[in-house]
Order: sequence, then C-alpha cells, then structure tokens
Amino acid sequence: MKDSTLLQIAKDFGSPVYVYDAEKIEFQYKRLTKAFSKVKNLKLNYAVKALSNISVLRLFNKLGSGIDTVSIQELRLGLKAGFKPEDIIFTPNGVSLEEIEEAAKLGVQINIDNLSILEQFGTKHPKVPVCIRINPHVMAGGNTNISVGHIDSKFGISIHQIPLLLRIVENTNMNINGIHMHTGSDILDIDVFLYASEILFDTAKNFKTLEFIDFGSGFKVPYKKGDIETNIEELGEKLSQRFNEFCKEYGKDLTLAFEPGKFLVSEAGVFLAKVNVVKQTTSTVFAQVDSGFNHLIRPMLYGSQHEILNISNPKGRERFYSVVGYICETDTFANNRRISEINENDILCFKNAGAYCYSMASNYNSRYRPAEVLLYKGKAHLIRKRETFDDILNNQVEIVL
Repeated sequence: MKDSTLLQIAKDFGSPVYVYDAEKIEFQYKRLTKAFSKVKNLKLNYAVKALSNISVLRLFNKLGSGIDTVSIQELRLGLKAGFKPEDIIFTPNGVSLEEIEEAAKLGVQINIDNLSILEQFGTKHPKVPVCIRINPHVMAGGNTNISVGHIDSKFGISIHQIPLLLRIVENTNMNINGIHMHTGSDILDIDVFLYASEILFDTAKNFKTLEFIDFGSGFKVPYKKGDIETNIEELGEKLSQRFNEFCKEYGKDLTLAFEPGKFLVSEAGVFLAKVNVVKQTTSTVFAQVDSGFNHLIRPMLYGSQHEILNISNPKGRERFYSVVGYICETDTFANNRRISEINENDILCFKNAGAYCYSMASNYNSRYRPAEVLLYKGKAHLIRKRETFDDILNNQVEIVL
C-alpha cells in the first residue's frame, strides 16, 4: 500500500483507522496452497478470530477457503457471509454442551477438546461426526499467552489420556472423522512442528473412520525487516511428503487441514493514527497519538513489536521516539524507536495490524472503535463505520434514581 493511498484514506475516513489490502490476503492464501500443492486433498480454514469483518470473510469465501470458528457468534457470522456449513469447523474451548449442540444442529464440523463434553455429546449424539482436539504436549509459540500445546495448557485432550479417550469412543460408538492439534502462534522451529505432527499421526492410527487431520496453524509472519518467519515452503515440502506417506499407511486419502489466521491477514493490515502531541521530557521524546491499547493491545498484552512509519514525512531525519497512546494507564506502542522526524498532526502507520487488532479492540475509557477500510481492486471501501456516542449508549438501560 502506497503512503499516498494511506494518507488519502486517513483524510477521507478520519483517524484512527484500520486498512486491509485484499491483494496481500489473496497472495498469502495462494502462497500457502502452493506450499502444500503436492497433497491431494488440502483444506484451509481461515481462523475468524484474527479478523472477523464480514467483508473479509466474504473475500475468503470467494478464494475457496473454509473457516475455523471458536464461538457460536463467529459460526453464525460465517453462515451470514455465505459459507456452507460443511466448510465451517467449530473449535471452541470450555463452552457448554448446549453451545456445541447448537453448532451441530447448524450442520458444521464439531471439534471437541475435553473428555467430559466428548462423553456427554457422544452419548446423546453418537451419529454426529466429531473431530477430537489433541494436546501433543509440545511447546511452540512466541509468547506463553499464545502457546497452547504444552503440558499445562487448558486446550486439547492430553496424549496421556488416549486410553480413556478410546474407551469413551468405544462405549458411545461415536463417529470420529477428524483429529486435530494446535501448538500455538509464532512457530519458529519447523522441526518442533514436525515432531508434534508425528504425535498426531500416531494418535490417528487409533481411529479407522478419519476423513481429515487438522494441524492447526500458528505460522509466524515477519514484524520488522530481517525478522524470522516460518519457512512455509520448507514446511510444505516436508509435511506434505510425510502426510502422503501416512495416507498410504492408513489406506485412504485423507484431507490435510490447516486453520491459519495471522499468516493470512496480519501483513495485509495497517493501522493509521494521528499524532496529537510531541512531548519532550528530560530524557524522552513522546509522540502521543489519537489511539491507545483500546485499539491495538498486542504490544501491551504480548510484548509484540509493530513497525511504525511516519508516512507524512517518510524521508525525514530519523530521531528516537516513544510512541504512546491517550489511555489513562500506560499504553506504550514503542520505546525509543527510530522514526522519521515526527510533527504534530503527522500520520503514523502501524504495520501488521490485520490480525488480532480490531478483533481485540474495546471501548475502554468510553472511546469509540475506529472504522475499517478494505482496499479491493484499487479502491478503498468502507467496511465498518466509526462508532459514535450512540453506540456507546446502545444496550445501556437508564433507570430513574
């Protein structure tokens, strides 16, 4: 996305604002499908939680993707966006039996990650196809908050509980059609992922009616120049070969499934914010923007680093700035970062804002959530309006005191 295009968007739609590039989303989707082109049956289910705008979902539907959902609301959003039930997998954690039954009635693929619900669901609905989420006890992820396959994780059924799992399946005569794992986000070491995959293959041998094996996702994307990323091409080559070998051993061509989120949308998104104040203290120069962790919480929550560019003065002399927000607690986007000289009213561009930015935004401090814009075929489309004061009051009930 050109600086001039982004500056025009900030002018037309105001700031702060999220901007997504449909061309980049399509590029990442095709890159992933190409990496696994040697697999006969490949299914990519976009992880809706990364960015759930309905226009973005319709773009993925057009590309031929399925979706991975973690709540009944995401599931219904997917149906509203035009996805067929058979192209939706429902992978919640810790939800009620009633929510899983509601999803099953809608005809989507159910994925269960605990023995209690598995036994209850299997007893009541033994004919409904179910995928089982396994915890391989493999640590993979860039932060403890996003590493979900280790031994202390709340996600998945422990591989050490496989005997009990098999007893439940046998007693209920359930139809197990899939096996699943997700080790965590920001996978750096392909060998660790392949090791976890072997655990999943070994587990899959216990089930004779499988249709697919879902390896989750968590592929790391670069957040700055020279940053490490998951070598998706190498992973595609190695895992495809091993998967094809397993299918021969299993005696059936299974579907290899993934549920990428960040990999598909992170680099496609940017977040634009205006500089309200440049504040010099005895030791620091602060660039204070018209946003805060209510719009971009990842640096505060995960310690993530988003590259920040001054697109109003891209060729200016670089100086050191701490970029901070307007929230009443500390909300620091960057400490002592080299950025082209910043003046008040300049527009700063935060990169990698496509994943887990708007979807984790809030009305903290009673601030409005920003607008969202999709660049599609060279034109900027407003895909979510900026909130207003009426939105803040919506659903509040005033009582007479």
